[in-house]
Amino acid sequence: MSVSAIGAQSGLAIQQLVNMRKQFDDLQRQLTTGQKSATYAGLGVDSGMTVSLNAQLSAVSGYDNTIDTVMTRINLMNDALGSMFDLSTAVKTATAQVPNGANGEGAALAQQTGQSSLDQLLALLNTQAGDRYLFSGRATDQPAVETLDHILNGDGARAGLKQLISERKQADLGASGLGRLVISTPTATSVQIDEDSISPFGFKLASVTSSLTNATVTGPSGSPASLTVDLSGGNPNNGDAITLRLTLPDGSSENLTLTATTDSPPGANQFTIGATPAATTANLQAALTSAVGKLAATSLTAASAVQASNEFFNADAGNPPLRVNGPPFDTATSLVAGTTANTVIWYTGETGSDPARSTATARIDQSLVVSYGARANEDAIRTLVQNFATLAAVTISPSDPNGADLSAALNQRLAANLNAPAGTQTITDIETQLASAQTSMNAAKSRHQQTTATLSDFLQKLEGVSNESVGAKILALQTRMQASMQTTALLFQTSLVKYL
Repeated sequence: MSVSAIGAQSGLAIQQLVNMRKQFDDLQRQLTTGQKSATYAGLGVDSGMTVSLNAQLSAVSGYDNTIDTVMTRINLMNDALGSMFDLSTAVKTATAQVPNGANGEGAALAQQTGQSSLDQLLALLNTQAGDRYLFSGRATDQPAVETLDHILNGDGARAGLKQLISERKQADLGASGLGRLVISTPTATSVQIDEDSISPFGFKLASVTSSLTNATVTGPSGSPASLTVDLSGGNPNNGDAITLRLTLPDGSSENLTLTATTDSPPGANQFTIGATPAATTANLQAALTSAVGKLAATSLTAASAVQASNEFFNADAGNPPLRVNGPPFDTATSLVAGTTANTVIWYTGETGSDPARSTATARIDQSLVVSYGARANEDAIRTLVQNFATLAAVTISPSDPNGADLSAALNQRLAANLNAPAGTQTITDIETQLASAQTSMNAAKSRHQQTTATLSDFLQKLEGVSNESVGAKILALQTRMQASMQTTALLFQTSLVKYL
């Protein structure tokens, strides 16, 4: 062997040692990481499949992260809706306990309950998940509703609910306090009742039923409507009665019955039969005036507040509430649309004609999207806000002789509104729809767990290594490296003298 050959053999041995060192380092990496290669290129023909599997796993992980985020939001919404339901129950209980005597103490307590419940309800509607408002529709960066103070009392030049109720009450009662009815005696033996104008305000004469002997009753007819009771034929008999059916501004109706009596003075809702038809006519007019005035101070006032509240809350920035076209208000004959400059708009979130749930969507699987949005002006929620606010806004003085009857008339209407009739949206309906989204997400997450397990197992077969196999390779390589190093060392120890 020549000297040059020995040098070549030494260089080759060193290169082999370098290569084996690289193999040794890679085997140690495999043992530590459990992966065949640190790069896709190192996987050879399996690299394309590996890229695809990792992309699928990443997508599933992204869907799961979305599910976790949306689930948190829905849980917060359901907590808020559950509290709203509890508040509704508390307010209905409070209204059922009124009137508590004629001194109005029960009404004051119910009003306090209404205001406290309204404050809590508005806070629930402005619930946030992070920086996202949950009941503002698509306007997730702004509160859903105005403050309690602004809604009830207004904000500077912008009128609140109390002002609209006051204006409407003046328009419905009229200057005389008789609900925009005029009660007169065109002749000595006749009483006439007229609506004072063609307007949406006050009582409307719907019908009349009479059993008054000798009396002629005509109407109601005409526009504005009018009816006449003519006693020129003689006096009625004791116990005869006449019943007026009156329509109120909120669409409800009341029957006003007056009964003829020989008693003097007469009892409530009675009129005394006089010595002559003219005297009886005067008594009938006085009884009508008194009874209509009382009904105006109670049922009409309650209906007026409810209707003003309807007009205030059935509105948004694009559809401002209707207001009485005044002043003066007690002789007004029409309504006019308010503006965002002169009237508080209670709902400040996004408005739209599409379903509220569609205002927030999330893709939770490759082919599955759930909807979970909400607006504070949805019918079920608006009903709560409206009726709580009406209860809080109507103040009944303890010294008002009609206070107990007014409370009863108001609370009867509010309780009926809070007990949503069949076919109308309820808080439970919203909860059910959100629960459906939760069910879909839970099912999707369960599928994702199975998919992840399957893909991960397949990926492990492509990318992973067997620790036992790698260990055996390391031992074999160590043996080879040791032999090579010994051989290389001998070659480097060879000199010309030793060779010769």
